[in-house]
Amino acid sequence: MIPKIKLNIRFYFVCSLFKLTPSGLYCEVADIYIDPNRKVKNALITHAHADHARAGMETYICQMRTVPLLKSRIGKKIRVEGKEFGELFEINGVKFSLHPAGHIIGSAQIRAEYQAEVWVISGDYKVEDDGFTTPFESVPCDHFVTECTFGLPIYQFPAQEQIQKQMNAWVRDVWAQGQNAMLMGYSLGKAQRIIHMLDQEFEEKIIVHGTVQKMNDGILQSGVVMKKTTTQNKLRGEGPYVIVAPPNVQDAKWLNKFKPFKRAFCSGWMGVRGHRRWDRVDAGFAISDHADWNGLNMAVLASGAQNIYCTHGADKHYSRWLSERYGLNALPLTNLAI
Repeated sequence: MIPKIKLNIRFYFVCSLFKLTPSGLYCEVADIYIDPNRKVKNALITHAHADHARAGMETYICQMRTVPLLKSRIGKKIRVEGKEFGELFEINGVKFSLHPAGHIIGSAQIRAEYQAEVWVISGDYKVEDDGFTTPFESVPCDHFVTECTFGLPIYQFPAQEQIQKQMNAWVRDVWAQGQNAMLMGYSLGKAQRIIHMLDQEFEEKIIVHGTVQKMNDGILQSGVVMKKTTTQNKLRGEGPYVIVAPPNVQDAKWLNKFKPFKRAFCSGWMGVRGHRRWDRVDAGFAISDHADWNGLNMAVLASGAQNIYCTHGADKHYSRWLSERYGLNALPLTNLAI
């Protein structure tokens, strides 16, 4: 249940470095946008998901491991500059650096410092170390822009070890029934994490959709070690198989050659009872690449920031909670719109 809280209106923000424009979060001093949603000259990208990294920018700056993913998704000829985690670079007096967000491979928080004012834009993040993605790093700042996709107290996920055991046990049970096991997750990030979580005994039997393999190839280019996977055109031996595919292909003819099979959906939304009844799914596993309620609070408090801007998800509820519970200057990011 959402706590009954009152919005504390005594806080006022002095926002000198970033503004929210129709094109996205903008640093006027450096003339650069964070994850812009329209074509702009200069873009700082937190990670390679399509809602954060779009086509049409003149120049992209991102973490090194995001470079091959951007080229794979947007185009090989894009102008993109990769930065290592913690590497300092300066644009017109603003000091920038990228720090691990723990969301997917190459995901980064963006730190910006100008005239003793420090901002951190989180992008998407999770604080639990999944053993695959570079773990989240808390970065001290004055202003923290935080996502809050799961910014309600009902979203509290089990530990990964518990979900991993359940998922692998489900695969074994499906195989024992003489069927293939299909694990559905988004092609970039979730699919690779599913593959990582599978027990080693399944490695020779992992079949992935072509969109997943394309992302796997980009991740392998960045130097990350993964289990071997193959596509449906290169089946190894006899089944049963573990099939890893995005949810939008569950009705595709591509799946016909894998019948009979059972489906499981891997998502943080599976952590809520109502979502477990997702249409035509035999099982659901609460595997999230976003911080849950406890993780969000942990990250906000660890930042030491007094000024918090919430975006995505329950931004109004979560900013009110931070204001009332912790006395922070918290507001939805949309309040910075010009």
